[in-house]
Amino acid sequence: MSIPSQSTTHTIERLGHLGDGVAPGPVFVPRALPGEVVEGEVNDGRIDAPRIVTPSPDRIKASCPHYNSCGGCALLHASDAFVSDWKSNVVRQALAAQGIETEIRPIATSPAASRRRATLSARRGKKGAIVGFHGRRSGAISAIEHCQMLAPELVAQVPTIEALVYLGGSRKAELSVSMAMSEGGIDMSVMGGKALNRELETELAQVLHKFGLARLSWNGELVATEIAPQQAFGQALVTPPPGAFLQATREGEATLVAAVREAIGGADTVVDLFAGSGTFSLPLADQAEVHAVEGADAMMQALDHGWRRSKGLKRVSTETRDLFRRPLMPDELNKFAAIVIDPPRAGALAQVEEIAQSEVARVAMVSCNPVSFARDAQVLVAAGYRCDWVLPVDQFRWSPHVELMAAFSKA
Repeated sequence: MSIPSQSTTHTIERLGHLGDGVAPGPVFVPRALPGEVVEGEVNDGRIDAPRIVTPSPDRIKASCPHYNSCGGCALLHASDAFVSDWKSNVVRQALAAQGIETEIRPIATSPAASRRRATLSARRGKKGAIVGFHGRRSGAISAIEHCQMLAPELVAQVPTIEALVYLGGSRKAELSVSMAMSEGGIDMSVMGGKALNRELETELAQVLHKFGLARLSWNGELVATEIAPQQAFGQALVTPPPGAFLQATREGEATLVAAVREAIGGADTVVDLFAGSGTFSLPLADQAEVHAVEGADAMMQALDHGWRRSKGLKRVSTETRDLFRRPLMPDELNKFAAIVIDPPRAGALAQVEEIAQSEVARVAMVSCNPVSFARDAQVLVAAGYRCDWVLPVDQFRWSPHVELMAAFSKA
């Protein structure tokens, strides 16, 4: 059992990986900045309700009225310049820990209110449906009607989600509602609701029609499609499976695609590993033949269908393959002039070890985790690859998350 201490004063030295201020001890202080003096009671190594005694010059007034209760953002109290510098330093420190020196380009930050996909929580309360993000270190749901992060089109879906909660939710169960903007409208996938039967399916379809959703899925089953929720990847239009990965902002995706193009140069044959539904494969097909590899067959089918319906693209082949258990081997990789790899947060050490033994001259690596990226990058560098440059990309403003794209070459 923890025993609360008396209120004490602490000086913040740095930010932790979740964006909390860290004072000697260590003592973790949410929404505090380096150099600030804070006061509060320490419980289990945290000050959950700090009072800022001496504010940092980088502290600003949070622009979102939900900030005190919502857990969706962690750094809305810091200036944009501070957040950009901190995220760039996260990348720099991860590389330094692996002994990698390279050019780190200025961070590319997506604008406010540009998130085109999000997962919200929803449940029935005593006074009606509650829709939003969880509060900090809390199971409570905070409203989002004035969210500064999500695109307005997503915020406007709160009434839709409320209607779904009344039909298929309960006061005991919490719904997880994933939604993404598409060329055809909002693509929505709901998990955690009541079991789907004919009556509920009919009622859910009526919600889709009433609120103009493009597609609605419930507990992993398709309810109805009004308009194909297509995504534009280069010249191709693709309808990804429900809940499939999508870059968080259009601006971030465009930045990553441009950086990948630069990294692979004039390569005329490319293998795209962890290809998803074609984020990079299809834009690159205007200059190169592409072989796309992904573990989820539904994504490969969507990519293939999108390519076949497009005009003017070079050949794109697909392969469903678990790259963690069965990575492409050097002799398979050597058929291509360049490699694009965009693994999950854990990285792709097994696949990178095979890339390191290949003869492929150019590698473009995208990552959403600087630590796993730096570990994998060190394997390439040790095998003779040069890390030419790294571009940090911030699609998750005011969160501790940072992505990057790195270019590698071998003489």
